[in-house]
Formats: sequence, structure tokens, C-alpha cells
Amino acid sequence: MADQYIFQGTEDYIVSKNLQNSVNISVALKRPLLIKGEPGTGKTMLAESIARSLSLPLFIWNIKSTTKAQDGLYVYDTVQRLYDSQFGGQNVSEIKQYIKLGKLGEAFEAKERVVLLIDEIDKADLEFPNDLLWELDVMNFYIPETGETITAVQRPIVIITSNAEKELPDAFLRRCIFHYIDFPDPEMMTKIVKVHFPELEGQLLTEALKAFYWVRSISGIQKKPSTSELLDWVQALTIGGIAPETISQELPFLGALLKKNQDFDLTLRQLHTHGIENPGRTSKRGW
Repeated sequence: MADQYIFQGTEDYIVSKNLQNSVNISVALKRPLLIKGEPGTGKTMLAESIARSLSLPLFIWNIKSTTKAQDGLYVYDTVQRLYDSQFGGQNVSEIKQYIKLGKLGEAFEAKERVVLLIDEIDKADLEFPNDLLWELDVMNFYIPETGETITAVQRPIVIITSNAEKELPDAFLRRCIFHYIDFPDPEMMTKIVKVHFPELEGQLLTEALKAFYWVRSISGIQKKPSTSELLDWVQALTIGGIAPETISQELPFLGALLKKNQDFDLTLRQLHTHGIENPGRTSKRGW
């Protein structure tokens, strides 16, 4: 790689070779890395892992439905200026004191290179990604209130996550390196769980994973349990002293896995009707 920053994962974040390559290509080509995948596949944690692996600061811009691209650049606090002019008894002619940089602006002004996470970009309106195209390309933006141009001291490593709730514009996609994180298969999930619970008894892990993937395979589940729910469940099983051989028959602490009433009821009906010992009767996926 032409760039000296090479990402290889961290001890607490298991990364596939393909994902590792995507990160390093985006860094080398100085392109944002767009990460898609269902909730619970570690999209947000990837940026945290990159920052730790490369020993760089992490800036997080959490996107909401009301977020505008301007929010990431700067905000002009006109309300505070008006208040100060009326009650503050201070000079308000210096507009710069009322300019607050957003996360993108802060990343540009940082003296060292940083990792910038733009998290869940698809939550914003359809124009949001296009409104960021210019700034992400040229790495600067203009503040008309002060006549100042903010230019990136060091080009940040930009990680953008999406849950695919909305289609992103083609013009935006062309400027990104893209990677889809598949949901971990049982082998990868075993490695992930062992990272968090290295002392976990093997039989309990085997039975917990068997039950976990069976629940995910049930047709009609609205919110499939993710990796974070599995980790909570495994911890609950351990603390509760649950015997491994009873997990498949009883699904104890199911509330740690499922968060919707409909999913909870559906899973219990499937368990009572078919059980986990014969998952083929409820799903073609099997184990």
C-alpha cells in the first residue's frame, strides 16, 4: 500500500480478509468507505477498531432523520449572538466566536489524521449524501459569515455506515469504496464470542449458537437477534448457571435475544410445535 496506515483488525474485533482489504484500499485511494450490512454486524465498531488499530483519534457524527449536511460543517449560533447583544454586555461584532464547527469541520481542523465515522447516513433525507459530495472530494468548505475557508490539515479516514433503509444516490456511491458485511456464520461467530468470553465452556457455546441460528431462521421474525443480543444472551446463560443440554429445549432468558412481542410469541410457538432438534420443519436453512 502506498499509504503507511495498514489496518489488520484488533484483538476484540474479528475482521475478514475481504473487509480488511476494503479498509486499506479506501485509505490508499483516499476514498470514503461505505459499509452496509444488517444491524449487529459490527459496522459502527469497525470505525472504532480502525482508530485503535492505527492509533488515531475517532470522530463520530451520528446521523438522525433531522440532520442536515450543514450540521457536520459548522453551525452559526445566531440565537446566542442575539442574546449577548441584548443582555450580555459584550462585543458581538466578532462573528467567529459564534461559529461552532461540526464533526466534519473538527476532523478537518485536527492537526493529526483522524478517523471520521458518519454513522447511519441513510437515516437522513435523500439530499443529504449529495450535499456532502463536494466537501468530501475537495476536503474543504467555506464559511460565508466569516469569509473563512476550512481546509483539512490531514485528510481523515472516512467510514460511512448504512443499514440500507434508503437507496443512496449514484453520484455519492461512485465516490465511495463499498463493502457489505455479511452476517457472521457459525464459525466466525464462535471466534467473536470467544473474544468476549474466552473462558466460556465449549458445550454451552455450541448449544447457544445452535439455538441462536435456529431463532434467526424462523420465518416471520421481524427483528432477528444480532451479535450484540447473542453476547448478552450468552452472558445471561452463564450467570444463570443454565445447563447446556437444556438450552435447545427451553430457550431460557429469551428476552435477551428478542425485543418484539410478535417475535417472542412466534418463537415460543415454533419451539413448542417443532423444537430445535428438527429445524428443517420450520426453515430450509438448517444449521
